[in-house]
Amino acid sequence: MKKNKLSAMGRQGGASALTVMVMVLFFGGLLTLLIKLGPVYLDDITIQEALESLDGTEGLSNMGPAQVRTLINKRLSVNNVRGFDAKNISVEKNGEFVVILVDYEVRNNLFRNVDTVVHFKHEYEMKGK
Repeated sequence: MKKNKLSAMGRQGGASALTVMVMVLFFGGLLTLLIKLGPVYLDDITIQEALESLDGTEGLSNMGPAQVRTLINKRLSVNNVRGFDAKNISVEKNGEFVVILVDYEVRNNLFRNVDTVVHFKHEYEMKGK
């Protein structure tokens, strides 16, 4: 009597319930991290673009630190970045260059008593027209 090659296929049952549960928990955790941390990184990219767009601004080297902060806040509010505080921006003058240092961190509640902390630090040296 010949054995059929398909008889081995009947014994294969696929993934067990434990394997499926572990996979669901793993990918659910990754999705949770993506949902919680994605907007933080998108806001940081928007902040970087707003600061880089200051390069070549008319009269930037003649502005005081408060005026530069006001200009940055206006650009960030147009781009809908609301959770950023202007106190995290330090503006210094180095001759005709303006040095802008941004150092901040964002804390998010992941679930229950587990939090995430993301720290960003950027430094720009710009020259106005």
